[in-house]
Amino acid sequence: MTHPLVSVVIPAYNNDAYIRRTIESVLSQTYPTLEVIIADHASSDRTLEEVSNFANDERVTVLTTPSGGGALRNWNRVSSEAKGDYIKLVCGDDLLRPDIVAAQVAGLEENPSAVLAASRRSIVDAQDKTVINARGLAGLTGVVEGKQAVRRTVRAGTNIFGEPACVMMRRSVLEEVGLWDSRFPYLIDEATYVRVLLTGDLFAIGEPMASFRVSDSQWSVRLLREQSDQAVAFHEWLGREYPDVLSPRDIRHGNSGARRTARLRRLAYWTLGRRMSARAEIGERQSKAGSRR
Repeated sequence: MTHPLVSVVIPAYNNDAYIRRTIESVLSQTYPTLEVIIADHASSDRTLEEVSNFANDERVTVLTTPSGGGALRNWNRVSSEAKGDYIKLVCGDDLLRPDIVAAQVAGLEENPSAVLAASRRSIVDAQDKTVINARGLAGLTGVVEGKQAVRRTVRAGTNIFGEPACVMMRRSVLEEVGLWDSRFPYLIDEATYVRVLLTGDLFAIGEPMASFRVSDSQWSVRLLREQSDQAVAFHEWLGREYPDVLSPRDIRHGNSGARRTARLRRLAYWTLGRRMSARAEIGERQSKAGSRR
């Protein structure tokens, strides 16, 4: 197999508790031809200092993005700097299995019709402990026709492709569709995947190869209702724009699923409680240490 250049891009923002582990998981890939581009979006914590520790690695480029513009500004900034044939965005608190890049490149190289590769993922807490294993893809494996994959994610009422760490795309196609889509801000990843998949096929890997971190700092925890409302709006927009892809029944099914998913996530986040908080864990350790003195 040839080894085309892969760009792993990391839009960092207030991730100082996790960013080192994220970058180490990227640099530990078995795949030999990587460039790693990290852009700090005016973090108010020590994220930029943590990132700068990796600046001497010849694979790593460190950038800064001025404040403002939300996630879209930094995601597009770091993605527009990519030079690889393939691009993989990894948020600053998620983790990669060492062989994910190699597996996804192989899938895309061997299947020229595929424009996006995705794996299942594990959900971990603030201390990297697995909370839920092997989530995502709704049973899809191998090469799946893009419109079928889009229909499946809508009917599921949730993003079956997973967070960006689970996904790799052909960079040319991502650029062709205009980079990341934030018309529905809480679906910036799923909405972009859909636009990419409307141009080609999905390559689905049925094993978990990335970890998505659940923490108390995430906007998705605090704003689940707004997230589900935007999912409904996205489904309805997609149905109007692509009536050959989605039927009214698909949309109704997906809207019901989006609201149900929001309720289940709210319950899951409430149940996890302190496991979602790195600071709470640190505080508990310090308290125990103090009681021993």
